Amino acid sequence: MRLIDKIKNKYYATFGRSISTDDRGVLSWLGVDTENTPRQAISQTTYYISLKTLSEAIGKLPLKLYQQTKDGIIRPPMTDTLRLLSLQPNPYMTATTFWTLCEMLCQHYGNAFVWIDGEFKPSGRYGGKYEIRGFYPMHPQSVLILIDDAGLFGTAGCVYYQYTNPDTGEQVILRDSEVLHFKTWYTEDGLIGKSVMEILQSTIDGAGAASDYENNLYKNSMTAKMVMQYSGNLDEDRAKEAQKKFADKLCGPKAAGKIIPIPTAFNLVPLNQSMVDADFATLRKYSALQIAAAFGIKPSQINDYEHSKYASSESEAIAFLTDTLAYRIKMYEEEINAKVLLPSEYKKGYYYKFNEKALLRTDSKTQSEIIRNYVQGGVYKPNEARALLDMPNADGGDVLLVNGSYVPITEAGAAYNRKTEPTPGGENE
Repeated sequence: MRLIDKIKNKYYATFGRSISTDDRGVLSWLGVDTENTPRQAISQTTYYISLKTLSEAIGKLPLKLYQQTKDGIIRPPMTDTLRLLSLQPNPYMTATTFWTLCEMLCQHYGNAFVWIDGEFKPSGRYGGKYEIRGFYPMHPQSVLILIDDAGLFGTAGCVYYQYTNPDTGEQVILRDSEVLHFKTWYTEDGLIGKSVMEILQSTIDGAGAASDYENNLYKNSMTAKMVMQYSGNLDEDRAKEAQKKFADKLCGPKAAGKIIPIPTAFNLVPLNQSMVDADFATLRKYSALQIAAAFGIKPSQINDYEHSKYASSESEAIAFLTDTLAYRIKMYEEEINAKVLLPSEYKKGYYYKFNEKALLRTDSKTQSEIIRNYVQGGVYKPNEARALLDMPNADGGDVLLVNGSYVPITEAGAAYNRKTEPTPGGENE
């Protein structure tokens, strides 16, 4: 059975039946590690927000194809491979879902693997063309990286990827050129990346335990256990009966603000623990900032506005793009250009690039000022500026415009050195 059929069967086996969020097999396929306390990690708010922010940021970026020519950089016509990468990499997902999934798997597991489904089609006697039919994500837990030191697969020292079908156990060996491998920045050998959850397991577990503790306090109306005093003697059965009788009436949100009558022989002494005295809120906030910082997420992106205003929040958004995402985008572009482009295409100057400007969209007033300055400064042609606004070309709009008073820097001040000709009727007549 071909690998494509195995992956298709995996998709059908997972999504072709009724499922629920308690299905551990489905949770594992969606990227949730069901073995190593995944529910605590994925349900931890800061971890979830950080994972969501990074994954959606990569998913928002459109992928473009450019070509470096002797006349400058141009946008070549749409190719079949570009259509796959920018529109629908495979029959099951759009490009937005595909790149979002890749980043989510990469951050959650440390690595993301994509099988490049392609084949060489001969043309003529000696020629031919390599065609890519699709890109299919492979779950990181089903992929094993192999280094062929002994040359068992024909070439010593090469990297191979072993994919194991989770349902049938069948294995397929893929060459390095057939797999897009995206990883996090933290890698000890340059091949396998490590996830933030793996590195900060104790911090994430502590944050999850803190969330559970706080939820339990809310369920019990922010009150710990109570001691019920009784002047007489109660055997074990009667003590349990009294506890069961008054527990629902004294604890929980439904008991808030209510007056509960109790027998005169009973006396309730609450055992309250102040969250302020224990610095619980401060410690939890500190853990949240640590987890966010490990992902490269800024405080305002996890809704921490204690020391942020609108201007600083905007600056943090720009810093997130230039600091955190710039590295991620460069890593994706290098892997795509190395594995997807043919050597002949690379020599002709082709390269793929994400449009990071999609994350820097401004309001209409600022956008008009930027475009006007580019056009008046001779950077954009009028038709290029109209294309940014999704408007059709106009006649005469394919020329660069510039202020007529501008001169080359080598001729700066030349106007003052020129001798003026005598005017008619002057002193020289």
